[in-house]
Amino acid sequence: MIPSHIDSPGPGGHAEPGVPRTVRARRATLDDVPALVRLRGLMLDGMGVETGGPDAPWRVASADWFADRLGQPALFAAFLVDDPELGVVSAAAGVCDAHAPGPANLGGLQGHIFNVSTDPRRRRLGHARVCLNALLDWFRTETGAGAVSLNATGDGAALYESYGFAPPRHPVLRLRVAGTPH
Repeated sequence: MIPSHIDSPGPGGHAEPGVPRTVRARRATLDDVPALVRLRGLMLDGMGVETGGPDAPWRVASADWFADRLGQPALFAAFLVDDPELGVVSAAAGVCDAHAPGPANLGGLQGHIFNVSTDPRRRRLGHARVCLNALLDWFRTETGAGAVSLNATGDGAALYESYGFAPPRHPVLRLRVAGTPH
């Protein structure tokens, strides 16, 4: 089992003298939907995506999506880190999707990690790692996912590679099709 907590210095790299702060991940609940949307916005901003203001339509759609998925605990999980000053400061989410079975995955269930985000004021303290540990433990122990994928940014690639994530043998290609936004 991967630990879902670490001992970390406090904000600014310093804890109380001789007392490391234990950072633990917890599973998200419906009360955490606003935090998941806020952290998603921070992540998208960091990726150079124009996210609009606090009333942007995608935020309502995202909140509805997270609320719906939190009601499906066998197929979706999000893990968070709370900060005593700032509230929820880090998250990682994952979803399972059914695919056709194959020789390496008889059940066909595949996982995907997304929404890995940490508030800029609490980065480099191991919070994303704690969330990712908890999420990978969920995939291993509570789902039948045969493989887990993610899309990495330059900032996150080293973290994911340290877990053994590697480019797929067959590259992922994407085509955006025109249509009415939903």
